[in-house]
Amino acid sequence: QVQLVESGGGLVQTGGSLRLSCAASGSIRSINAMRWYRQAPGKQRELVAAFTSGGSTNYADSVKGRFTISRDNAENTVYLQMNSLKPEDTAVYYCNANLLTTSLQYRTYWGQGTQVTVSS
Repeated sequence: QVQLVESGGGLVQTGGSLRLSCAASGSIRSINAMRWYRQAPGKQRELVAAFTSGGSTNYADSVKGRFTISRDNAENTVYLQMNSLKPEDTAVYYCNANLLTTSLQYRTYWGQGTQVTVSS
């Protein structure tokens, strides 16, 4: 009964900006961490950014200074603001959440992914 709904992907020019959103809903007691991953064709899925319940953030070296992760605790939503986009940022971006369900079980959920394409 937990769903992660992603939005905000699309086509953008090099140097442009895009903001991804991921809303968690359903039988959620609390959220431990929310993360963004991405996977380009023929490449392994990689962690892009992470946000913990304590407010700590972490970024992949390739996106530091360009991407910002934030969280709206009241709405159980995580955002990824992407600035100065490059063609190498092109990938499917996935939302990931580790949370405690109302039945008091820790579980990890994935969104369906949203395509980000940066034109050169």
